[in-house]
Amino acid sequence: MGDVSEGVAGPPAGSVEARLAGRLAELRSERGWSLEELADRSGVSRSTLSRVERAEMSPTAAMLGKLCTVYERTMSRLLSEVEREPPGPVPAGSQEVWTDAATGFVRRSVSPPHAGLRGEVMEGRLREGAVITYEAPPVPGLEHHVWVLDGAVEVTVGEKTHALGEGDCLRFRLWGPSGYRCPGPGAARYVVVAVLP
Repeated sequence: MGDVSEGVAGPPAGSVEARLAGRLAELRSERGWSLEELADRSGVSRSTLSRVERAEMSPTAAMLGKLCTVYERTMSRLLSEVEREPPGPVPAGSQEVWTDAATGFVRRSVSPPHAGLRGEVMEGRLREGAVITYEAPPVPGLEHHVWVLDGAVEVTVGEKTHALGEGDCLRFRLWGPSGYRCPGPGAARYVVVAVLP
């Protein structure tokens, strides 16, 4: 579990990253888990979890994916829990943006989850050569629609990799590991629509 290098140092106070750190600490506390127990469940080291919960480092997409699986939440739902405003219209300027500096993944919550609604929309951006992987879905059977807006993205679902170009869309239900890679040339921008089963 030597994953200390998975994050980058110090989100500013009051930022979405700092609020996320607080929410992750709350979720663990709500379950009565020690850092050791969460480390065992997630595969993320105790020291890294401690630093993330104290907002001393920002989690990577892969690390958040592991924690979302343990807490049975989509990443969008987790990020919506740290939003300052209640759900409703989501102007472009107020959409939450989270960046994984280690991989070059930028995630914009275009239409965050809301109680009573089953779908959410997220925009992803990957720099050329960037790879993000998830060991398991946060919710088994989660429906995904991935639509590439610019560039190219390779989407791996289970053991199969799909090469998508501009305008292409991939639809699937997620039961196991997955990943996204930008083969280039240049960066990629895509939309993910996720629908709870």
